[in-house]
Amino acid sequence: MFDYAARRAAFDEQLSAAGVDAAFLPISSDLEYLTGLRRGIPNFGNVSQAHDWVTGSFLRPGRGPVFLVTRMHAEFDMGEDAPGELVVVREEDDGREVFDRVAAGLGPVRTLAVGARLWADTTMQLLRTLGSPSLVSAEPLVNRLRRIKSPEELEVMGRAAAIADATMGAVRDRVRPGVAMDDLVEEVDHQMRVRGSLAPSFTTHIFTGGEAGRLESRSPSGDTPLRPGDSVLFDFGAVLDGYCSDFGRTIFCGEPPAEYRRAYQVMLDAQEAGRRAARPGVPCSEVNRACRAPIEEAGYGPYFRHRMGHGIGLDVHERPFISVEDHTPLEVGMTFTDEPSIIAPGRVGVRIEDVVVCEADGGRKLNAYPSALVATG
Repeated sequence: MFDYAARRAAFDEQLSAAGVDAAFLPISSDLEYLTGLRRGIPNFGNVSQAHDWVTGSFLRPGRGPVFLVTRMHAEFDMGEDAPGELVVVREEDDGREVFDRVAAGLGPVRTLAVGARLWADTTMQLLRTLGSPSLVSAEPLVNRLRRIKSPEELEVMGRAAAIADATMGAVRDRVRPGVAMDDLVEEVDHQMRVRGSLAPSFTTHIFTGGEAGRLESRSPSGDTPLRPGDSVLFDFGAVLDGYCSDFGRTIFCGEPPAEYRRAYQVMLDAQEAGRRAARPGVPCSEVNRACRAPIEEAGYGPYFRHRMGHGIGLDVHERPFISVEDHTPLEVGMTFTDEPSIIAPGRVGVRIEDVVVCEADGGRKLNAYPSALVATG
């Protein structure tokens, strides 16, 4: 589906422009973007195998990628042929000798780009075997390519957004007094999975207006039944073909009071203001400011407690961020979340979130789920 050779050619240009001789990337979203080698579902804690520090890929301009993996990874985790030369390190092998031999094939390396989250063990071995080259982070070099989504990427992201939309539709009527938040979390994760999601794109968060100050879904009170008058805030996302969605809505149990209705409309106005402002050339910080303005004007400014949004794609959080400190100008094809909220513990809790793509006239939502106020029970 994706032209990985063209992506690597563009990355080669980034390396050359930065004066970088080669790169080493762990199995990661960056490596998947450049080669198509799929990541697995993350684990809660670390898992370890003999020689697992070797795992990753060398990339050098003009050459194909060279992957190093352990035998266990090759046999049980890859699930497909490597999209390039594959070197397998077995338990009885001398891992350092194999690693050194592959690294020597690169030729002289004075400056090496490394994955931003590469293990320290691997970094130390790279410094040893390559003669202490200068190190730079590969993340911004790949991000310059990743932040602009192709039509093929947008098509996949649209389908990932549709999984979130359909999941919300399936779960909506379960939001009634008496249901526990843990039950809603399990139902959301189940509904995403049966609709084709590999896994949640992040830990599913569902919390009530009363608990909004903690922003937790699985808290000690996760089995406490919902009560009439609770607002239920959803925050979840799916993964499809490696690409993430991120989605949010709020449902009220019972008849919404006047302040809730007012806050909900202010939140919708804020989301729309952010979407309209998301035009090419507008800095992320100004888009964030446009989203905040309706909430601040309504007197809820202190309760919009986070940024408007973040880039999204192969990672659920990518740069640039739609935030006060990020002055990156938007470009056509950038994808990000538009997720204003008003969280005032004990008063009101509302949030909404859609994935948006920057286009010539402003942002276009990839989600299609209605944003109108919903009350159940």
